[in-house]
Amino acid sequence: MTTNFQRQPGTADGTALIRLGGLVLDRGARRVLDGITLDLSERRIGLIGLNGSGKTTLARVICGLVSPDEGRVELNGIDPAKDRRGALQEVGLIFQNPDHQIIFPTVAEELAFGLRQQRHADPEGEAARVLAAFGRADWAERAVATLSQGQRHLVCLMSVFAMRPSLVLLDEPFAGLDRPTTAQLHRMIAGYEGTVIHITHQLEWLEDYDRIVWIDRGRVRADGAPAEVLTRYRAATESEEGFDAFADLPG
Repeated sequence: MTTNFQRQPGTADGTALIRLGGLVLDRGARRVLDGITLDLSERRIGLIGLNGSGKTTLARVICGLVSPDEGRVELNGIDPAKDRRGALQEVGLIFQNPDHQIIFPTVAEELAFGLRQQRHADPEGEAARVLAAFGRADWAERAVATLSQGQRHLVCLMSVFAMRPSLVLLDEPFAGLDRPTTAQLHRMIAGYEGTVIHITHQLEWLEDYDRIVWIDRGRVRADGAPAEVLTRYRAATESEEGFDAFADLPG
């Protein structure tokens, strides 16, 4: 299925332009981000690392949900933490647990909410069009509580796609799903025209991406093509090279 959503402009080829300069973030005595500097403009970017390495925190900083103690964030020329209205146009985040994201009782209400925040001229009508584009027009009045976990993940995906951000951030969106559901959601994400940054431990989903960034203890340990970075990551984790599997876990 092709949805063909037009998204917000970023670079000349339609991807988002993300500039991160010297990001530092402390939580108590623990340094979560330690001087991360990256320029990201590729269409598909994988973000990998052990649990607690700083991936989710970095995603929240890019979205503007968390402000760094030091450093700067620019997403298509705006600071998403300071320009919340601009951030609504530019970036959407899909959490690992859909129940942490869905707040309305019916599917149509959930889709219309983000559009309303964007001051869309016809949020209800656009929500209906998005549902139809995904072949789920019959879900409009369906209670979210009656949906399976995979179906709720799809609601989150449709809600974000409806807002047409230039950047979609995925934080382990396939965790706990069976492989057929995962594969279907992956195909839908692959068809999105904007930039996708995908945090996952399922490395096979990242092998055809444009770029992989490996975060280790709040720093960039490797950054480059999937063939190189994923190979290094697999080798390091399998040999436990330089890793303490529990050291990076939040206290």
